[in-house]
Amino acid sequence: MEVEWIKYLLVGVLSLSFLFEKTLSYLNIRQPVPDIPSNLNEYISSDKLKESKSYQKANFNFSLITAIFSFLITIGLIYWGVFGTIDLWLRQFIQDPIFLSIVYFAVIFMGSDLLAIPFDYYHTFVIEEKFGFNKSSIQTYISDKVKGYMLSIIIGGGLLFVLLWLIHQIGKDFWWQFWLIAVIFMVGVNLFYTAWVLPLFNKLTPLEEGELKNKIFAYAKSVNFPLNNIFVIDGSKRSSKANAFFSGFGKRKKVVLYDTLIDQHTPDELVAVLAHEIGHYKKKHIIWGMSTSIVQVGLLLYILSEFIFSTTMSLALGGEQMAIHLNIVGFTMLFSPISMIIGIGMNMLSRKHEFEADAFAKTTFDGRPLAEALKTLSVNSLSNLNPHPWYVFVNYSHPPLMERLAKLEN
Repeated sequence: MEVEWIKYLLVGVLSLSFLFEKTLSYLNIRQPVPDIPSNLNEYISSDKLKESKSYQKANFNFSLITAIFSFLITIGLIYWGVFGTIDLWLRQFIQDPIFLSIVYFAVIFMGSDLLAIPFDYYHTFVIEEKFGFNKSSIQTYISDKVKGYMLSIIIGGGLLFVLLWLIHQIGKDFWWQFWLIAVIFMVGVNLFYTAWVLPLFNKLTPLEEGELKNKIFAYAKSVNFPLNNIFVIDGSKRSSKANAFFSGFGKRKKVVLYDTLIDQHTPDELVAVLAHEIGHYKKKHIIWGMSTSIVQVGLLLYILSEFIFSTTMSLALGGEQMAIHLNIVGFTMLFSPISMIIGIGMNMLSRKHEFEADAFAKTTFDGRPLAEALKTLSVNSLSNLNPHPWYVFVNYSHPPLMERLAKLEN
């Protein structure tokens, strides 16, 4: 009876999560096309506003189809005990419990990814292509997939092996030891991502000499922000969308501008965008983000330790005996509501930080060019000018455009 109860609990949690997410998305897409705000008259036309709504509807319809497909597949796998069937089949060939778990997750990962490839391909080469965003070639798409698989095997497989080894060697207390390893890994990724991982997919080149570089370095000096170099990433090889980001600590910190961002904005707007990124650093938002992520990982691992040796969970997923990998699969499903609540809190903090970084840029440089940059970015990416408040509350890591402009332009 307890096994059946767990199975129904898994189905119930996944069903409620699915309905909640899709209800919010439906409310968001039902928002009317707004009148053009007076401060956007020079940036967007009625036709562009309608195109933006069409883009949002296309993404909503596509995400609804993919979500229904994924939901039904997952429910079917639980109901018919397929997760357990895969475990039983692999046990015929593999005796070592750690190797068994690694192969099990490899099978699940490859099966999931193979099912997702057609949808991912359609989104990239049909929807993004239709609205003028996709710049990726078939060769680049395939190359990215192969490189992604290699990183998953090397990095993901390595971390998974360490996690499983600790579970089998230490028992329930594995969680705090793997937490320490995860913290070291997270800090290492932040320090070395742009130097070691990013170059596998994109080309990074120092920003060339000229007006833009001079203005950026002059601003950085004015706010006492040590800056050795600025890098330009060839984001245009995949998408026309623009972005900028900041990573690393201390001497390892790097500022990276997309080439599409440079093409679409004036030097003053780019300096304002950089001022916003420096604001995150000065306000210690990067440390805050890292700290909250570390706490979140610790909480996840601790709760996992309470489930990891559950025979009931393994049986509920169709297994015939306790299996670590089955319990991890079940845990990821049950953790989804907690993950959503944590995500809401993280998004609230992130939106607060975005306002603070905007204020820093406005105070130390100028709010007007940052506002102009945000308008151009929003219009060019066909972003939603009238999102539903509940959808924003749950899903937005950045405040909506009009809220940011209200603070920058007043």
